[in-house]
Amino acid sequence: MTEPLTIARSELILGGQKSGKSRRAEALAAQWLRQPGHGAVLIATAQARDDEMRARIARHQAERAARVPGLRLVEEASAVPAAIMQAGGAQVLRMVDCLTLWLAQRMEQGAAPAADAEALAQAVARCAGPVVLVGNEIGLGVIPMGREVRAFVDALGLLNQRTAAACERVTLMAAGLPLVLKG
Repeated sequence: MTEPLTIARSELILGGQKSGKSRRAEALAAQWLRQPGHGAVLIATAQARDDEMRARIARHQAERAARVPGLRLVEEASAVPAAIMQAGGAQVLRMVDCLTLWLAQRMEQGAAPAADAEALAQAVARCAGPVVLVGNEIGLGVIPMGREVRAFVDALGLLNQRTAAACERVTLMAAGLPLVLKG
């Protein structure tokens, strides 16, 4: 991604694992930070529940710090809409990575996915500064066998639809390449 990226007021970046979603969001944040007086916040939703995840998070933090100096980190696994609103003013870009983990954790807590999707959409609409949201597109594969997994896939599909409707731009990443679906 060497060409200058345009920063939308709100962008949802979807794709599979290792598709380039986070890298695109980081590139947008880095570009935003190059402008005088601008700040950027990563709202990270991952929780380190085992050694492998702790190592993965540490690796991502180190790599991200090298790629996007000046990106402030806020760890928030539950109250993402509130974190978006509290991250700063119009000169602060908010990057949420990732909605998929956030939804999974919220469902574990017994939260209502539709209510969370609506709260997120409202936060995106009311936010003073730009918002970049990263999430997985997992509905392209086979239908899962288990009831709980099917419920999660359905809830994620609905979250992605509601979030896409609220965002100015929607980008699908595949093999590191962006395909703009909206905006």
